[in-house]
Amino acid sequence: MSQEKETNQDMTEETTTENTEETTKDSEVTAETAGEVEEKEAVAEDKEAVGEEKKSLFGKKKSSKLEEKIAELEDARMRQLAEFENFRKRSEKEKSQMFEVGAKSVVEKILPVIDNFERGLASMPEEEKGKPFADGIELVYKQMLGALDEIGVKPIEAVGQEFDPNFHNAVMTVESEDMESGTVAEELQKGYMYQDSVVRHSMVKVVS
Repeated sequence: MSQEKETNQDMTEETTTENTEETTKDSEVTAETAGEVEEKEAVAEDKEAVGEEKKSLFGKKKSSKLEEKIAELEDARMRQLAEFENFRKRSEKEKSQMFEVGAKSVVEKILPVIDNFERGLASMPEEEKGKPFADGIELVYKQMLGALDEIGVKPIEAVGQEFDPNFHNAVMTVESEDMESGTVAEELQKGYMYQDSVVRHSMVKVVS
């Protein structure tokens, strides 16, 4: 009987030992599994962080390229506006020059008519002056001068002015006690300007 108790006791101790060993092993396995899980989670977090960083860098690069593209388009737009403005100014200048050339050509054709009016009025007999015909001629002459003045045609000042080859054409020289040398003494044909350019130089006599 005593021997059976000892045998049962030994078997119980062995079972307890085995259970303890298995529990220890299970605990070790559980610990290892938990460590692996934590390690995997850490790796996953690192990958996620790297992914987020890559996304951030990609976003910055994409934003930078977009800003560069916008700057290029804005620069191109400004260049086109500048080119258009230059074209507009050039066109206006050319148009103005063409108009000026055309106007000068018309004025040049009208000036001989003005000259004839002046000659006719200057040579008119005294007995004819003041009559309707003479008054009519003088009225037309003044109207023509007024029309030329409105479009910018002005007579060039000559008599008493210092001779200036830019405005005067000297055809004769004369002596004078009253005027200094180089002064315009007489105007033989009136000169005219259109705007700022000479249409016809004044034909003058200059004091020598």
